[in-house]
Amino acid sequence: MKFTLGRNKKLKSKKATDLLFSDGSSMRKGPLRVVYFIKPQGGEHQIGVSVGKRFFKSAVDRNRIKRLMRESYRLHQELLPVSEALHLKAMFIYQSGKMPDYDYIESLTKKLLKELTKKVAS
Repeated sequence: MKFTLGRNKKLKSKKATDLLFSDGSSMRKGPLRVVYFIKPQGGEHQIGVSVGKRFFKSAVDRNRIKRLMRESYRLHQELLPVSEALHLKAMFIYQSGKMPDYDYIESLTKKLLKELTKKVAS
């Protein structure tokens, strides 16, 4: 498996994001929350990352956390099986005022991806 996070794996569409937040489900592990929507058609899974301005005023800090989340997902995306029948759209949202390190983000991401795998499988 290629460990890339290209343009086709990023959630970019406003329409898809609106659908995600209106009809999607969510789960949480610590300060990391994932809002997801499973579509009944195949294709690449798409993700987005977000950090609220409420928690980190500085854009530098927000961008660092988003980089950590993207990197963690990129390295562990093989935990989510790609199928022709289902397509996952997800938004990872960090909701805490404390600056995390990579190991913490990675452990939370792994836990959430394992939970998402169970949801996609069922």
